[in-house]
Amino acid sequence: MAELYVELVSPEREIWSGEADMVITRTTEGEIGVLPQHTPLLGELVSGPVRIRRTGGDDLIAVVHGGFLSVTDQGVSILAETVEMVDEIDTARARAALERARGAEPDDEDAAAAARRAEARLRAAGESA
Repeated sequence: MAELYVELVSPEREIWSGEADMVITRTTEGEIGVLPQHTPLLGELVSGPVRIRRTGGDDLIAVVHGGFLSVTDQGVSILAETVEMVDEIDTARARAALERARGAEPDDEDAAAAARRAEARLRAAGESA
């Protein structure tokens, strides 16, 4: 099977780059899976998990909050505003943040954004929101 060259980066650092068999993430258009020889595209990322099925290894799972996904003949670039690795997520803290956000006024946009981030962290960590 052909492989993808994938890079996951944020403004602060390169998180990971290497060969992968598949990438799964969420864009404003919905969830997308990218396999080798995928049609080129540019998508806007939303808060949610990114799963990179690394060639010959384990899956890399992270949470991204905003950014872009670029698929070209050369590979996949995930250019995220912020990235959190799944093993760095404090699920108790994410759940507390979600409860605070849900207790805010219904028209509080900052609270709605905080709730989306907390839900994305919990989903990536394998917990239900």
